[in-house]
Amino acid sequence: MSLISVIIPAYNRSAFLQEAIESVLKQTYQPFELIVVDDGSTDDTAGVLSRYAGKISALSVSHGGPSTARNHGIQAAHGDYIAFLDSDDLWLPGKLAAQMLFFHNNPEARICQTEEIWMRNSVRVNPRQKHKKYSGWIFDQCLPLCVVSPSAVMMHRSVFARVGLFDETFPACEDYDLWLRIAPLYPIYLIDKPLIIKRGGHRDQQSKNVPALDLYRIRALCKILNSGILTSSQYDMALAELKKKCRIYGNGCLKRGRKKEGEEIQQLPSQYHRIAL
Repeated sequence: MSLISVIIPAYNRSAFLQEAIESVLKQTYQPFELIVVDDGSTDDTAGVLSRYAGKISALSVSHGGPSTARNHGIQAAHGDYIAFLDSDDLWLPGKLAAQMLFFHNNPEARICQTEEIWMRNSVRVNPRQKHKKYSGWIFDQCLPLCVVSPSAVMMHRSVFARVGLFDETFPACEDYDLWLRIAPLYPIYLIDKPLIIKRGGHRDQQSKNVPALDLYRIRALCKILNSGILTSSQYDMALAELKKKCRIYGNGCLKRGRKKEGEEIQQLPSQYHRIAL
């Protein structure tokens, strides 16, 4: 049985963390190791973790954001497979078992995710069409926004050896950047069953507190265009998305009086040229 390393990055989420940990400990699949990385929390996260001494591995690092915390967890992991759980999300008990069964039945696969249940302020909501998940070679679907959820994904550790870890220079959209690096090289499969509960709406949710998320998506698109790993058609799709995001973001800057920033962003795609006809 393959060992799974489960990594939870935690920053000031003591109100949610115990439930997240318990949802991992209740998994029907064995063996797994649970690594919780305390990302410099100032609340009672350390107190929560102390209740699980001997059951989990707890790392404490200086606050560096989710990329840094996840990378510390990956580097400490012993498993053949890596799974992530955000500290405010939950897993249903069969989540790991379903993904390991998928890998057993599809030995060529290296990464898969599950469907999810969305909760906002304790009320179930339906994801919008733009958040629809896809299965297989999904690079083009990954371009507009994240359609892969960190809490839903599991991957073989060899994927990180090939594409690298999370980019620690990204304070947000670090997962979007990672999926853009993975999707041209690997099919990302979907288990069409909701096995995680994704909870949002709380006041300290990261995506609410980082301004201009599309600016980081623009950075990620520039990175992948410069990577040299894209086919000509993938390059053209990425460039088209870069032009769209730069136009929208640049227009927003111009409307707010940030003329220099807006013009620079709108000129950014001119550094790149179409490959395919």
